[in-house]
Amino acid sequence: MKRFARARKNKQLVTGSVLACIIVLLALVGPMVFGDYNSQDLALSHKPVGTDGAFFGTDGLGRDLAARATFGIRISLIVAISVTAIAVIFGTIIGLIAGYTKGVVDSVASLVIDFIWGFPLILVAVLAAASIGSGLLPVILAVGLVNTVAIARVVRGEVLGISEKDFVVAAKAGGYSTLRILSRHVAPNVIPVALVLSSYYVAVAIIAEAALSFVGLGAQPPLPSLGQMVSEGRNYMRLNHWESTIPGVLIFVMVLSVSLIGDGLRDLLDPRLRTALERASSK
Repeated sequence: MKRFARARKNKQLVTGSVLACIIVLLALVGPMVFGDYNSQDLALSHKPVGTDGAFFGTDGLGRDLAARATFGIRISLIVAISVTAIAVIFGTIIGLIAGYTKGVVDSVASLVIDFIWGFPLILVAVLAAASIGSGLLPVILAVGLVNTVAIARVVRGEVLGISEKDFVVAAKAGGYSTLRILSRHVAPNVIPVALVLSSYYVAVAIIAEAALSFVGLGAQPPLPSLGQMVSEGRNYMRLNHWESTIPGVLIFVMVLSVSLIGDGLRDLLDPRLRTALERASSK
C-alpha cells in the first residue's frame, strides 16, 4: 500500500501511465471505429484533417489516416512487447549465469556481448533484414538481440557485485545449489534493474521499428506502420503535412510515455538504479 501511495505521487509515472493508456486504447478501439485501413478511394486522396468524415484526413490513395495510424500503433506495440519479452527473459538469464559463474563462461559471454554491443542498432537490424528478408520478424529479432545484450550487460555487472555480498557467500558456504542461490538470493536483487531498464528499451524498439519501416525494411504494404506513414507523407508536406505529422506525433507520444514510466519506476523501486541505467544508456 505504501508503494502504491508513492506511485500515485510520482508525477512521471502517473503521466506516462495516462499517456500509455490512451495509446493502448487507440490501438484497441481505433481500427474498429475508423474502419478498414486499406480501403482506397482516389477521389478522396490527400484530404485534410476532418474532411469528408476522415478524422485525420486521407493519404495519396484516399485511405483513412486515422484507421492506418491506429493500426500502426498496434504494429509498434506488438514489436515493442515482443522485443522486450525476448530481451528481459534471455538478457536476465545470460547476465545471471555470466556474472555468477565467472571464469570461462563469463569471458565468452562478455566477449560476445561486447562484440554485438559495438555495432549500432540500425546496422544490426539492416544486416538481419538482409539475411532474413524485410518485414516485422527481422526487426523483432535484430532489436531483440541488441536489447538482450544491453540488459545482459547491466545484469552481469549487478550480479558481480551481489555475488560478493555476505548473504550470497553464506549461502555458498551452506552448500546451497547454484540454481537455488541464483533464484532466491541473486535474481530478486537484479530483476528490478532488468524491468526498469526494459521500459527504456521499449522506447528503443518503437523508434527502431519506425526507422526501419521508414526506409522500407519494417512492416510491408499494405500493412500500415507509423514509420512507413511518415515516409509516404514526406513527399506531400506542402500539400498536406498531416500525413507525416500525425504518425510522427504518435511515435513521439509513445516514446515519451514509456520513458516517463521508466523514470517513474526507477525512482519508485530504487533511486540507486540511476547509475546502472546511465551505464546502459551510454551506447
